[in-house]
Amino acid sequence: MVDDAQNKQSMKEAIDTLNQIISSNSTPKTIKKSVTDLIVDLDNQEYSLSVRAANTISLLDDVTQDPNMPSYVRTQLWQAVSKLESIRE
Repeated sequence: MVDDAQNKQSMKEAIDTLNQIISSNSTPKTIKKSVTDLIVDLDNQEYSLSVRAANTISLLDDVTQDPNMPSYVRTQLWQAVSKLESIRE
């Protein structure tokens, strides 16, 4: 069974990566808005960590399809997805 501390650490790392995207001046505003909404969803304590991670992965997949997204932002989003995928119950 996966350790709860590992799950929380993976969630924290994913949120940190998403916060880096938001704080970058070169990230388009539409993407910043989408990522900000995703962080709010990740912080919602109503659902378990794995449910929040799965929902965010699904939404991040849609965000990465934006044709206006710089390639380095897409790479950072994939890093966040990788961290979220490691969260299991």
